[in-house]
Amino acid sequence: MIGKLFDVPRRLPAGLAALLTLMAVIMLSAMADSTMQPLPASAPSARFSAERALAHLKEFAAEPRPIGSPASGRARDYLARQLRAAGLQVEIQRSVGAWSSAGLAAFGQVDNIVGRLPGTGSTGTVLIAAHYDSAAMGPGASDDGAAVAAMIETVRALRTGPGMRNDIVLLMSDGEEDGVLGAEAFVRDHPLGKAGGVLLNWEARGVSGPSLMFETTAGNSHLVETFVNAVPAPRGHSAMVEVYRLLPNNTDFTPLTKAGFTGMNFAYIQRSSLYHTAGDSIANLNRGSLQHHGTNMLALTRALGDADLRTLTSDQDVTYFRALGTMITYPDRLVWPLAVLALLAVAGLAVLARIRRLLSLPRLIAAAVSAVVPLVLSVALAQGLWELLVAWRPAYDLMGGLLHRPRPYQAAIAVLCALAVLGWYLVLRRRLGPAALTVGALTWLAGLGVLCAQVAPGASFLFALPALLGALGCLAAALSRGPAWARAAAALLGPVTAAMLLPSLAGDVFDGMGLALGGVSALILALFGLAVVQIAELFLPDSATRRLPDPATQLPPDPAARLLPELAIRPKRAVLLPVSLAALLLTTGLIATGLVADDFDASQPQRTHLAYVMNADTRTAHWVSADTDPPQWTRQYVTGHDTTTLPTGYARGTLWTGPAPAIAADGPRATVLAHREGTLKLHVTAGKGARSLTLRLDQPISHTTASAGRFGSASVPVTGTRAGTWPSEIRFRGIPAQGVQITLRVPEADRIRLTVIGETDGLTAVPGFVPRPPHLVAATREDGGLIAVTRGYTLTGDA
Repeated sequence: MIGKLFDVPRRLPAGLAALLTLMAVIMLSAMADSTMQPLPASAPSARFSAERALAHLKEFAAEPRPIGSPASGRARDYLARQLRAAGLQVEIQRSVGAWSSAGLAAFGQVDNIVGRLPGTGSTGTVLIAAHYDSAAMGPGASDDGAAVAAMIETVRALRTGPGMRNDIVLLMSDGEEDGVLGAEAFVRDHPLGKAGGVLLNWEARGVSGPSLMFETTAGNSHLVETFVNAVPAPRGHSAMVEVYRLLPNNTDFTPLTKAGFTGMNFAYIQRSSLYHTAGDSIANLNRGSLQHHGTNMLALTRALGDADLRTLTSDQDVTYFRALGTMITYPDRLVWPLAVLALLAVAGLAVLARIRRLLSLPRLIAAAVSAVVPLVLSVALAQGLWELLVAWRPAYDLMGGLLHRPRPYQAAIAVLCALAVLGWYLVLRRRLGPAALTVGALTWLAGLGVLCAQVAPGASFLFALPALLGALGCLAAALSRGPAWARAAAALLGPVTAAMLLPSLAGDVFDGMGLALGGVSALILALFGLAVVQIAELFLPDSATRRLPDPATQLPPDPAARLLPELAIRPKRAVLLPVSLAALLLTTGLIATGLVADDFDASQPQRTHLAYVMNADTRTAHWVSADTDPPQWTRQYVTGHDTTTLPTGYARGTLWTGPAPAIAADGPRATVLAHREGTLKLHVTAGKGARSLTLRLDQPISHTTASAGRFGSASVPVTGTRAGTWPSEIRFRGIPAQGVQITLRVPEADRIRLTVIGETDGLTAVPGFVPRPPHLVAATREDGGLIAVTRGYTLTGDA
């Protein structure tokens, strides 16, 4: 019971045509997911112009502007002036924002910019949100300056037309990079933050690519309908929504929606190697990405600004995705029927194949179970490739897999996935049969469609639709008595559907997660391989062939056997060996190409971590680097791994260290105001010129409150402990010169050790410091490029 589901004459031309079709579909899908052409400053006033927005971006995003920095203050003043000039009611919300994670409580003094444009007959609030602060390591032209500049240009364009029906509120939040501090303060303290409404949040994780709608609140059917109908170039799909809901990542969208806003979250994610670095600059910003952000923002603001917002509530999600440039949506009530239909269609195909004695039940079960091998092998090969790359080029590790030019490596992973799937097929083809392997592969897709219908309904289409159309196509090809081209076309329904969906998803995952998690993209590519593996049969001779006809008497009926006679005698060995060698040679070539193309230079800088740490109690100082293999510039400061001389509680993970000269800095101070019954109350200052303060304790904490006088206070619960360092950490970013009061709950202990760290941006104040050469940029570790001055305290008994 071994056979094919169907056959066509002239299989080799048919196979080539099928491959070309799949390649064309993949390329067209990629082209359809492109960004937009930027419009010049001369564009009609009612339209969004990237060039006009760029003029604003150049005014406030030419330098890093972390929370509490002078550059942040200059950006705040410029942006507030622009909103006032556009006719908005503007206020600066000054407050203390708070956020917590395992063993960590983060606070910051935030200056949120809140602009309001009252509606003519409001049914609610449309909140447009983006953060104007940047990471300390770079100017944040994309993250999130581009969205903020787009907000100004959007307001200008809106003001050229009649007034909006609904209230339009612009939130330019502060402190997002340090834990969504501004958004948290907005929903906690500001009346507009408590009122709720429809939210449009804008972000970036890179400097290029289309503006993707990657997250929504639950019950998104009417929101997605508005998005699809209003936006001229909608990008994104519901699988992104499901994935992001499962991840621990957060943006301002998270606290705003927890407070009751419904809405959508947008970002572009390509060239993510520049994310949170000096490379996130105006020079590197893709103008088309800015145009796409702004065009979407303007279109949605107009649509929602004139809608009855009360009708946007819904109790169901929708599935949405693009297929060759067309956005397709359907309600979640169809998710389960489609998933079940896919499973039934695959079962029907199995029954037909069994009736025709093309497979047996044991062989089908073996084929389905064995399909886990190429899936696991693909993931292992991708992660193994990453480990190999990091071993060869340790600087990659500091980039978190977000490489400058990863395409050759991504192509190598694709080749390895193809080898894993094709190798599985060729090894088992003669033993289990083509029909069993095809149905077994489709069983995986149908099963994943059902699984996603249960746990992530918006992602079910990725697997259910290829399985459903693949099974129906094979059934049509097997049952049809029509022309060969029609049967071949029917059999391509599933592979073409998979080609429209899965490769682009793998590309998005590569862009968002990088090669360090390349196994996720490899798994998607391997599933794509299972969806299209049946095409391999068009290039192979009949598996039952044992002997070739005498060439002197007749020609073999199979063109593949005529072209490659040895394949008909020993198909497994004769095909698998050259395919494997070719794949391995191609992979090796792609890796070598990647190592050459992705080498470091001024346009593709290497990251390096360096910090200056001085113990103010002993006046001893050290350079510190978390690099695995520091570059030559960093090695002039660090010489070994001795961390015993660092201030207690400072070291986290494996570090390089080296002696450094002391600087004239008084450093931070901590005064105990009360210490009784498990509550410790401190007044802390960071020292002259310091922007931030960090406290580390050798005991766990369960609750922390920070008070900044007239700016207010905030409290957060804390669970868990920090990894690789002392169990508890408290941060206050943008600390006022007079200091803040910190109250924390700690277990009653005979002795508590406390290290207080005052942090100042930049290293130029250290004698002998030489700035980084152009091919190096500061790494994204939070203490990179900082002067950290510490003081230690030992607290005993009640105070």
